[in-house]
Amino acid sequence: MMKTPVTALQLLTLGLLITLAGPGAAQQAYPSKPIRIIIPFPPGASNDILGRIVGKKLTDTLGVLTIMDNRAGASTIIGSTILLKSPPDGYTIMATSSTHIITPLLMPTPYDAVNDFAAVTTIDSSDYVLVVHPALPANTLKEFIALAKAKPGQLNYASSAKGSGNHLSAEMLAMRTGIKMQHVPYKGGGPAVIDLMAGQVQMFFNSPSSIVPYVQGGKLKAIAVTGERRMRALPNVPTFAESGLTDFHVKSWHGILAPLATPKSIIDKLAIEITKILAMPDTIESLSSLGMMPFSTTPEQFAALLRADTIRFGEVIRAANIKAD
Repeated sequence: MMKTPVTALQLLTLGLLITLAGPGAAQQAYPSKPIRIIIPFPPGASNDILGRIVGKKLTDTLGVLTIMDNRAGASTIIGSTILLKSPPDGYTIMATSSTHIITPLLMPTPYDAVNDFAAVTTIDSSDYVLVVHPALPANTLKEFIALAKAKPGQLNYASSAKGSGNHLSAEMLAMRTGIKMQHVPYKGGGPAVIDLMAGQVQMFFNSPSSIVPYVQGGKLKAIAVTGERRMRALPNVPTFAESGLTDFHVKSWHGILAPLATPKSIIDKLAIEITKILAMPDTIESLSSLGMMPFSTTPEQFAALLRADTIRFGEVIRAANIKAD
């Protein structure tokens, strides 16, 4: 049987079709296997909770399994270094926090927190809650400050890591009020909360996701929130401004990063999908119940936020003379 010869025009047409279809086909092919989400904090931390909320939704919307990989330690250096060395194919991303920016301001890291990673999008922005052990004889911010002044250096406060957002918040409070406390850094917010409930430390600033359930259960006592208005999840807890300390508005954020050379089409696809997830009513309800506010940005806006926070946190660290061990 004779085969019809392929003409030069047919070959040219086929080549053009392949060229034109290539990018679209590649985009449609992603994702085709499980996506690993690195969590540079231990289970139970706010980062872990948010990562799992987003990861579960991504499984539903993208149709592939998302795997949570907790790699706590060294103030997010361990998890960030793993991401740095991961293939830039969109199958390894990281759910991180502002600690990612703060750590390189305190100690040498094998990466540049801004320029060695690809910003995808933010997930949330949340205020901090100042919580204490229930037995501490202070029910208001004024009473806590008075107690700390009466016992200089005798109250211990926890942080999820040295130089973390909650560490800087406590240092800012000390600078503003003249109180002196002892800092006890932990490897994540989860262990810090456990020791706070056990009475090993007396005070902790943290984002509400890992705090609200224990406040509602009576295992921790909330003194004040750092936002401009009260939290929906803690309506009876006053703001710092209501408590007499104005202009104390400290916020934290969480976001998604990818390896630097990850294709822009994949970065944009992830950003779009996560933005859709954050707009879903059940996601909004889940975050609101934890005192969080969905906060999504474009990759470019998130990159700008990383650069701005590097400057802002650097100023606080220098003013408080915070140094790595």
